[in-house]
Amino acid sequence: MIRREIEPLLREMMNVFPVVTVTGPRQSGKTTLVRYVFPEMDYVSLEELDKRNYAQSDPRGFLSEYPGSVIIDEIQKVPDLLSYIQTIVDNEKRNGRYILTGSNQFEYMNSISQSLAGRTGILKLLPFSYNELYGNKQVSQNDLLYAGFYPRIFDQKMRPELFYGSYLETYIERDVKNVTKVHDLLQFHRFMQLCAGRIGQIVNYQSFSNELGVDAKTIKNWLSVAMAGYIIYLLPPYFRNFNKRIIKSPKLYFFDVGLVAHLLGIRDEDHLNNHPLRGQLFENFVVMEFLKSNYNAGKRSNLYFFRDNSGNEVDLIYEMGDETVPIEIKSAQTVNNSFFKGLDFFRKTAGSRNCVLMNSA
Repeated sequence: MIRREIEPLLREMMNVFPVVTVTGPRQSGKTTLVRYVFPEMDYVSLEELDKRNYAQSDPRGFLSEYPGSVIIDEIQKVPDLLSYIQTIVDNEKRNGRYILTGSNQFEYMNSISQSLAGRTGILKLLPFSYNELYGNKQVSQNDLLYAGFYPRIFDQKMRPELFYGSYLETYIERDVKNVTKVHDLLQFHRFMQLCAGRIGQIVNYQSFSNELGVDAKTIKNWLSVAMAGYIIYLLPPYFRNFNKRIIKSPKLYFFDVGLVAHLLGIRDEDHLNNHPLRGQLFENFVVMEFLKSNYNAGKRSNLYFFRDNSGNEVDLIYEMGDETVPIEIKSAQTVNNSFFKGLDFFRKTAGSRNCVLMNSA
């Protein structure tokens, strides 16, 4: 098993919280992680219909089956259990009682914040980071961008095309139908493909609306659904200490670059050699590596981008307390002075002491 960087934090949280909640995309390795780290704990999955029915019809009876520490997988299937878990942990007053996992961050996180506020530590587990998967090994950029980072691809030595085709079908057929009234699933799939073609771009609801023939309200709803399932990530703009000419709409990325490549119709590594979005795919990869680093350390996202109406822009802003580090992400054989234009502008205007140019070449 490939060890996960978040493992020490999971152990620490189990020592200081009665409940630890692990959320993240489907098949990001949540169940594997918690069962590996705590093999002595009981385990139950609410994906199993009989267990789910029992938990729904008799929550007290269901929870009484597990008097010791227990992992409850797919807790979003029976969110009403959270109120009963709250009562148990308040009465017992002991840490490390429950681990809850779930793959839809909006569907049950509100319930968790209401029922278990102050009682649960929350971890977000994304697919493998580069360091977890490759360490110090040299890997071609095409391989990175094509394969992505979902554990099952590497555990089962699967062709990425097979994994992502199945993953999308499962996500759209199950998750999308469960959380929203999408009547035309083919239309939603087309929406996902359009999102893939817009990675690294400012979200423009009207552009999506014109392409798909649906209103902007529907586009916003579909984006929320994709964000809830850890498919799409919206990077917020940085506008502190700047005037009103700053762009304030978010930029669109995917949580996994391999899924983007699949949606773009890339079916092997060689397709990436001259692909027009190769630079944006690399940018998506870098942004997600920073996000994974934050989540694996139990930190909230401190990532932004910068763009103003005069064309000054920086791909990524990394905020550390009072210090902001502008980061420019490029995929080019030759470094030229234009790469530093946005960095220089931001550094002078925001007073940043450092800047970073990340070039894939």
